[in-house]
Amino acid sequence: MAISEGCRKKKAEDYISAAYLDEVLADFSGYMAADELYDGPFCVLSIVDNRNFRRLLYEVLDHYPAHDDIVRFFRRFHEALQARGLTLRGITTDASNLYPAAIAEVFGNIPHQICKFHVIADITKSILKAVATVRRELKAKMPKLPRGRRHGVGTKLARIKKRLHSRIAELFEGRHLFVMRHCTPAQKRTLTRITRGLPHLRTLREIMTEVYRLFDRRCHTDTALQKLAVLRRRVRRFKKVGCTLQKLFSPSLEKALTFLTSQPLPATSDAVERGNRRHRKMQKSVYSVRSYHNVTGRIALDMQRDAQAIGRIQTTEMLHCARAGFI
Repeated sequence: MAISEGCRKKKAEDYISAAYLDEVLADFSGYMAADELYDGPFCVLSIVDNRNFRRLLYEVLDHYPAHDDIVRFFRRFHEALQARGLTLRGITTDASNLYPAAIAEVFGNIPHQICKFHVIADITKSILKAVATVRRELKAKMPKLPRGRRHGVGTKLARIKKRLHSRIAELFEGRHLFVMRHCTPAQKRTLTRITRGLPHLRTLREIMTEVYRLFDRRCHTDTALQKLAVLRRRVRRFKKVGCTLQKLFSPSLEKALTFLTSQPLPATSDAVERGNRRHRKMQKSVYSVRSYHNVTGRIALDMQRDAQAIGRIQTTEMLHCARAGFI
């Protein structure tokens, strides 16, 4: 007789609350990633081993998290580490304001890394937004053509409009060139052509290149902070550019450079983000995951599946070997 969905969830929750934490903390790397997933009226708090990519602890709230919720959640994990004689070496989170005060209150002075992917993504959006603003300005300059047959001034205005339209199309098609990490020589020539007469756009590309250089692992955090100070002074000199790049002056950018000093500290929170993406993907096929009980049970099933992954792989390899006649 098939086991019902409710029984599977109940067994998974019992397993997660009992033996699971001992198993995953047996090979704890010392580095964790924390994140929150907003799901309608619910919020899922997660702590994941940022090197072994295994979820360690979770909690489902029926409201948006506050400082006290994060502190209580972190204290649960801190007590679990102390009970097993383990030490936390570093934490990686996104740029949410929920975490800095809670981390300092529970874990004390510990390396806190802001996910560099989120920081670079915010700066990238600002660059693309600035390029879109230039396209709108060029579109506003398009002359209005007079009615009737074109001759004289009308022909000249038509040529101007066609040239501006072509310029706008080139900026739209090549907008990715302003935020690419590395450009080929051909792409650099294209970028030079489409920014002719628009020096502030070339400045944006140069600034984006300097931002990528800040995260070079061959660099130390102190050196990167000095480069950042020089970059900020340069941005302040360009008034038209500076108003669109306020993200460069955010304290999150400085925290995102912590991993350069602490080399083992992961630079991103992808370990916890991939679990959130798996939850979103699962919701597309399991429509019942819209209540508190079902969200809690489904995450427990997902964690149980991860715990059994090694056994499934060994069983699959054994079956393949037996089918091939090696056993």
